[in-house]
Amino acid sequence: MTVLYEDNHIIIVNKASSEIVQGDKTGDKPLSEMVKEYLKEKYNKPGNVFCGVTHRLDRPTSGIVVFAKTSKVLPRLNKMFKDDEVEKVYWAIVQNRPTNDTGTLTHYLIKDEKRNKSSAYHTEKPNTKKALLHYSLIDQSDNYYLLEVKLETGRHHQIRVQLASIGCPVKGDLKYGAKRSNRDGSISLHARGISFIHPVSQNKIDITAPVPDDNLWKAFETSVG
Repeated sequence: MTVLYEDNHIIIVNKASSEIVQGDKTGDKPLSEMVKEYLKEKYNKPGNVFCGVTHRLDRPTSGIVVFAKTSKVLPRLNKMFKDDEVEKVYWAIVQNRPTNDTGTLTHYLIKDEKRNKSSAYHTEKPNTKKALLHYSLIDQSDNYYLLEVKLETGRHHQIRVQLASIGCPVKGDLKYGAKRSNRDGSISLHARGISFIHPVSQNKIDITAPVPDDNLWKAFETSVG
């Protein structure tokens, strides 16, 4: 966890691919607790420290996560994420080049709770939710392609399942068709940027998260700038 931005109301961190945002059945310490410990130590606070979860990232995904430092700002941030007032940019390394270098993907997703997996359909079916994203090819190496993805909706495993559905699974994502896993258990999906109007100050917040410490990621970051 690396702190990217902090003020009296909000703290934004760069999540490592091994970290979980909230506690789950693994019992591993979640990012929310790490942030609490950081705040408690930094400000020498006695007792409990508030840290509100505003959105989530899949465990094997890295990048930007926003937390609320006060109970006052948490519902405002939650509403902003729910109402799509937060612009999120992701970088995805995929093993196949998409047919079109830019495009908009529209699918209808349904989540299988037992398998923790989503399926994508081209037409609406019972219990599906509409998923919409925009992507563009921004770089390539000898074997992989770097896509920039902007979400219009926030569905379960949305980027992973939508890219897989066009034959471009995310590198390392065995669940959605990648040929092999990444050595560290991550998938090559990174929440690269976030921008929104601060719910208290009304200033524009625009944050970019450095990519994971990995040769391929670093090469792409250097190339794209």
